[in-house]
Amino acid sequence: MEPKFMISEVFQTSWKHTKSQIWVLAGLLIGFCILSLILELLGMPAQGSTAGKIIVSLISILISSIFALGYTKNMFQTLDGEEPQFSAYGQQSRKAITYFVANFIYAILVLLGLALLIIPGIYIGIRLQFYSAFIVEENCGIIDSLQKSWKLTQGQAMPLFLLALTMLGISIIGIILFFIGIFIAIPLVSMMQCYVFRKLNTVSIETVQIEL
Repeated sequence: MEPKFMISEVFQTSWKHTKSQIWVLAGLLIGFCILSLILELLGMPAQGSTAGKIIVSLISILISSIFALGYTKNMFQTLDGEEPQFSAYGQQSRKAITYFVANFIYAILVLLGLALLIIPGIYIGIRLQFYSAFIVEENCGIIDSLQKSWKLTQGQAMPLFLLALTMLGISIIGIILFFIGIFIAIPLVSMMQCYVFRKLNTVSIETVQIEL
C-alpha cells in the first residue's frame, strides 16, 4: 500500500505549527521537568520505606500521565491554530488511568515483541503508537484506543518506521545541541506524530464515507 503521507511535508508543516507556539510548548515542557525534579527532591525522605517508594512512584506516574495527555492536547490545539491552553491538563486528567493502563499494555506488548528477535517489537510499537492520540481526540477506552491505532496504521508500517527514524534523528540532534535543543526537538517530534495521526485518521474517515 502506498504511503498516505510524505515525511518532508510532515516535517515542514509540523515545524511551521511548532514554531508558531514554540515558547509556550517549550515552556510547558521545561515546567514539567522542573516540577518532576521538585517532586523527586521532596519525595526523597519518603523513599526510605517500601510504602514511601510506592507512594512517590504512583504520584510520579499520575503526574507524567496527566502531562502526556495534556501536552498531546496542546499539540492538537496548535494544529487547529489555537494557543495551547493550560486548562487542557485539567480536562485530560480524568483520562489518566485509561492512559496509564493502555500505556502499560502497549509497553508489555512491545517488550514481548522485542524478545522475539526485536523486529516484532518494533512493528508492534509502530502499529499501536497512536493509542494516546485516540484517547485524547476521541475519548477512546483502553482496548478501543489500541485497536483503533492498529487499524489506522494498516499498510503504513514502513512509512511510519521511516518517520520514526527521522524523529529519532531530530531528537539526537536536539541532545547534541548542548541539550537545550531537546526542548525544541521534543515539541517538534510530538507535533509530527500528532500531525500524522490527524492525516491518517482523516484519510481513514474519508475512505469509510466513500465506501458507505
